[in-house]
Amino acid sequence: MIYEGKAITVKTLESGIVELNFDLKGESVNKFNRLTLTELREAVDVIKANNDVKGLIVTSGKDVFIVGADITEFVDNFQLSEEELVAANLEVNKIFNDFEDLNVPTAVAINGIALGGGFEMCLAADYRVLSDSAKVGLPEVKLGIYPGFGGTVRLTRVIGADNAIEWIAAGKEARAEEALKVGAVDAVVAADKLLDATVDLVKRAIAGELDYKAKRQPKLEKIKLNAIEQMMCFETAKGFVAGKAGPNYPAPVEAIKTIQKAANHGRDKALEIEAKGFAKLAKTSVAESLIGLFLNDQALKRKAKVHEKIAREVKLSAVLGAGIMGGGIAYQSALKGTPILMKDIREEGIQLGLDEAAKLLVKRLERKRIEPEAMAKALNAIRPTMSYGDFGHVDIVVEAVVENPKVKHAVLAEVEQHVGENTIIASNTSTISINLLAKALKRPENFVGMHFFNPVHMMPLVEVIRGEHSSDEAVATTVAYAQKMGKNPIVVNDCPGFLVNRVLFPYFGGFAKLISAGVDFVRIDKVMEAFGWPMGPAYLMDVVGIDTGHHGRDVMAEGFPDRMKDDRRSAIDALYEANRLGQKNGKGFYAYETDKRGKPKKVVDEAIAEILAPIVYEKREVTDEDIINWMMIPLCMETVRCLEDGIVETAAEADMGLIYGIGFPPFRGGALRYIDSIGVAEFVALADKYADLGALYHPTEKLREMAKNGQTFFG
Repeated sequence: MIYEGKAITVKTLESGIVELNFDLKGESVNKFNRLTLTELREAVDVIKANNDVKGLIVTSGKDVFIVGADITEFVDNFQLSEEELVAANLEVNKIFNDFEDLNVPTAVAINGIALGGGFEMCLAADYRVLSDSAKVGLPEVKLGIYPGFGGTVRLTRVIGADNAIEWIAAGKEARAEEALKVGAVDAVVAADKLLDATVDLVKRAIAGELDYKAKRQPKLEKIKLNAIEQMMCFETAKGFVAGKAGPNYPAPVEAIKTIQKAANHGRDKALEIEAKGFAKLAKTSVAESLIGLFLNDQALKRKAKVHEKIAREVKLSAVLGAGIMGGGIAYQSALKGTPILMKDIREEGIQLGLDEAAKLLVKRLERKRIEPEAMAKALNAIRPTMSYGDFGHVDIVVEAVVENPKVKHAVLAEVEQHVGENTIIASNTSTISINLLAKALKRPENFVGMHFFNPVHMMPLVEVIRGEHSSDEAVATTVAYAQKMGKNPIVVNDCPGFLVNRVLFPYFGGFAKLISAGVDFVRIDKVMEAFGWPMGPAYLMDVVGIDTGHHGRDVMAEGFPDRMKDDRRSAIDALYEANRLGQKNGKGFYAYETDKRGKPKKVVDEAIAEILAPIVYEKREVTDEDIINWMMIPLCMETVRCLEDGIVETAAEADMGLIYGIGFPPFRGGALRYIDSIGVAEFVALADKYADLGALYHPTEKLREMAKNGQTFFG
């Protein structure tokens, strides 16, 4: 053994070839934490000083190669000044440079995923051999930054500027075939041939059959494009990427600017340019929010693993109530490998559910996201039925009938008689109390809420609602089933609206107040979309359905009358009474026409002004900033209340629920991180400015206490 550490070992193989192996002790994956980087520095120095070394291969002792930097450690670095952060990055780059400059040929055996810093390490080698099941890429833009360990420099010189821009600006993870096609790797082999193929490449380089120094040289030089070619490449790319990324996500365009600035410089100067740009991005609020989301997501996954330990396996599931929602649930379950019974009392409902599942599978097939055999298998895993014949074998039943307590009570009581004693029954309700629904059951300990969001196949969130009698096993099994379906489950406690709808309706309440103050809803939509929402509140209500919103508003008003009840007619009342139900019947706040692709396209309908005129009670002049505050303060304040009331356990879960469930702007990090970004004390002061608008705008006593003590939701 030439070198032995806790993350890296170096040993001699044959013919002067040594193997540098990444195998971080105590971890399931390799990552670049401080320990690993320190040992890489030491290992490279040892190899450099050893004259007996003729060649070097790099391997991994894990199922993956290296997943990237340890973001939980490196986020601390982002608190440094820009100058200190630049220096820290250049220190890491010096390790990679010294590895790249070794006076022997080097090759990397990439056995699994190599992302971010892991792939940047691979790019510093002369040759890259990839397992046919592995993936490589630089996904840093998804965290609001770009590659900082030489990725913008080396990848551009290895695969060309156009390809590198596409990979880096999109945060792309490429499979073996594509990586080989563009030259990101030199060979792709079966996993069992990986080590031999990598050693063989190094042997050929040692023998002079391959010129490793010539292979290395382009990475040390400027980009081989003349001035006109550079202008065409970079200016076109900046315009295209800016249009795709939008103004709220600067990292993709900044990455292109960095590549452009570094184009006429050799490696060392180019790395300095990269480090300066990286440090600038790392200090932005967008990076802070997106990294926060990543950490929140990791926290959710850790919590889910706790549930896995007590969850029972779901081998067969069922959905009660077919139609669009039931068909979507059946599709998602079958697609991810859990067979499902789909029951309805009407043949038409069954057909509608099957048609929905088939339509979604055909779309996947057309987009080449599923093979025909897998599509057929998924369809066969959905078993339509109009009886309870096979329900005795079901592990979990998802009730998805009409949102009416009496109907749900009857259906739940009926299904309980036909399932096993341990079968879990879950209600896909969006507003009705789980404790109320549980009264229909003899075994309420087996009952939970499982709230899917529409459309099921697109929305990542599932709220798992714990009732007062729900057992830990029932909750855990439902969480595990949701995860198996490819969803992000968040466990919440029972209350009107649960987490997401309880928070969403105060947002709609702020919108209603703006309409009643005479503010044009088209203007409100534009302001909130510019703020970062995927659609403005009027458009969102049309998509959700005015009747659905009207019902939900009444449920929330009954549950929280002190702040959500308003005796005056509102815009939603006016539209509901005029039978303008949104996209479902072609008219809501907007009117809807069908575009060339058969999708509804919104247009302004002049008739709406007359409908809304009676509910404008007092015209007020409001700025765009007022519009944002009228809507965001109630949403944020209700999120605070959900956390304080124990509806959701952590700030991370609250924020992720809003991002996954209602499209809260990810670059703002969630409602509680948004408060942190303003400052808790500043947010309380801002809310007090709008106190005359009602109780939705009044800070809680605990929030005032946090402001007084200088506390935050996220440290």
